[in-house]
Amino acid sequence: MSFKSLGLSAELLRALAERSYSKPTPVQTQAIPVILKGRDILAGAQTGTGKTAGFALPLLQLLSSRTVVKGKNCVRALILAPTRELAAQVEESVAAYGKYLPLKSAAIYGGVKIDPQIGVLRRGVDILVATPGRLLDHVQQRTVDLSQVEVLVLDEADRMLDMGFIRDIRKVIQLLPRRRQNLLFFATFSRDIKDLVDELLNSPILVEAARRNAAADSVEQLVHPVDRTRKRALLSFLIGSRGWRQVLVFTRTKHGANRLTKQLEHDGISAAAIHGNKSQGTRTRTLEEFKKGGIRVLVATDIASRGIDIQQLPHVVNFELPNVPEDYVHRIGRTGRAKSNGTAVSLVCIEEREQLREIERLLKHPIPEQIIEGFEPDPSIEPTALSNGQTQPGAFKVHNPKTQKWRRPSVPR
Repeated sequence: MSFKSLGLSAELLRALAERSYSKPTPVQTQAIPVILKGRDILAGAQTGTGKTAGFALPLLQLLSSRTVVKGKNCVRALILAPTRELAAQVEESVAAYGKYLPLKSAAIYGGVKIDPQIGVLRRGVDILVATPGRLLDHVQQRTVDLSQVEVLVLDEADRMLDMGFIRDIRKVIQLLPRRRQNLLFFATFSRDIKDLVDELLNSPILVEAARRNAAADSVEQLVHPVDRTRKRALLSFLIGSRGWRQVLVFTRTKHGANRLTKQLEHDGISAAAIHGNKSQGTRTRTLEEFKKGGIRVLVATDIASRGIDIQQLPHVVNFELPNVPEDYVHRIGRTGRAKSNGTAVSLVCIEEREQLREIERLLKHPIPEQIIEGFEPDPSIEPTALSNGQTQPGAFKVHNPKTQKWRRPSVPR
């Protein structure tokens, strides 16, 4: 299978050749012909599977093949993304693929001044990539007109719903023409996604590049049991002893990201934090420095990490497990992209054993565990009490130093 066999134009094939893209990925092979036919699509694809090209390429071809007289400030295609970083990266890809087509694209998102974006919109935009909140700001100021949108793309729709954007999405949909093509992409399927599908899509074609809510096969997953108070020491040991040069580390909170960054710097490891309290300019500069290798460890929260797209990121570390199991799939999807292999390591303390079990239930398989010598958990530590004051038997495992394995504790009957 080649891109040419999918029916793409010479201009798009030329742009792909310049980026050394020769063969389409599974999601591209399935999605591109369907989109070119004008059908609505519901696509389940993990990060790193080439889904951006899966909708950007046919979208560019469809718009370039149609003759349309646009009104002032009208856009022809709207791509909604959950974060600033993702919006910027999607627009960058759209511009690269469409460099030989007479179409203009732009990205608008919060965290930066709105006036330059107004200037770009006034000069005319065919394809607009936007975060929901900033898009509605422009609608309110009448600097963008959505009445002629031909194609709507919801990229990472599951994450937008997780972030509470459903009301904004519905407001945007009310501003669109009824007759349009809808493309919805998700990584994890939920009831909220199903409700949105029923509301938005018209007889959609389902495309699934991988099993729903599954991690990519190219990612090796591993759990290192460790006491909560020794996580940072273990992380520094792993980075130093194994020569990790580019590591993305996840924490649950902004404060935790800042604290861990300072601790790693104290250990002599170059690190930086990226989260919602950082300005957009700072986040962009930090990410670029990390990509170039100037920063060894990038510590991120879930929301800030959503737009991080690094083709060959080798290591992802869950310093703390996420509260939502689906977020685990999103996190480790940052590595093992574009046919590269990656490793996802989770540092798990006793208090997180239940969260680990929820993640394993979602994945439908256990994650291998390995104890690092010198960082063995203290088997005498009791599990955290539940809200009702009781403990939950079986919410943790006891380490047997002789077998180097964990076992379930016996529970009095």
